[in-house]
Amino acid sequence: MARATRALTLRPLTDDDEDELRRIHETPEVRRWWGAPADDFPFDEPAATRLGIEVDGKIAGLIQFWEETDSRYRHAGVDLFLDPALHGRGLGTEALRRVVRELIDERGHHRLVIDPAATNAAAIRVYDKVGFKRVGILRQYERDVDGEGWHDGLLMDLLADEVRPAAGDAP
Repeated sequence: MARATRALTLRPLTDDDEDELRRIHETPEVRRWWGAPADDFPFDEPAATRLGIEVDGKIAGLIQFWEETDSRYRHAGVDLFLDPALHGRGLGTEALRRVVRELIDERGHHRLVIDPAATNAAAIRVYDKVGFKRVGILRQYERDVDGEGWHDGLLMDLLADEVRPAAGDAP
């Protein structure tokens, strides 16, 4: 899935990405939501497909998806982070939109889910832009990064016919 438009490319991770992805993961803005990276990060979740988000030839973040393949419950889940120095440029929205199109058009999913912390307003704005709908609050869904308590998650989903096109795309 190495595709490029503008300055953004999504591509499989390589060992060369590890240090920069770890640096991004350790920034306060990312670590707040993702916690500390595992020792074997970014190769610590073999059930997920992880792609590097590359901007202008440099690794800028990570986007991942997992798939439920049971035909009765078939769907996919998505998550991502981007270097905070690049926030506000539409790059996270573009990366998410590309993975959404891949999961729907190429992998045959009709429904996608994402579950940010209910207070992660920046992430939720990105998901809204792509067309994800707010389904409900998952109460005390995830352990706080400091391990002292719990926080709520926001369950969002997107059906194949609800994807919002990027500005300038034909409807």
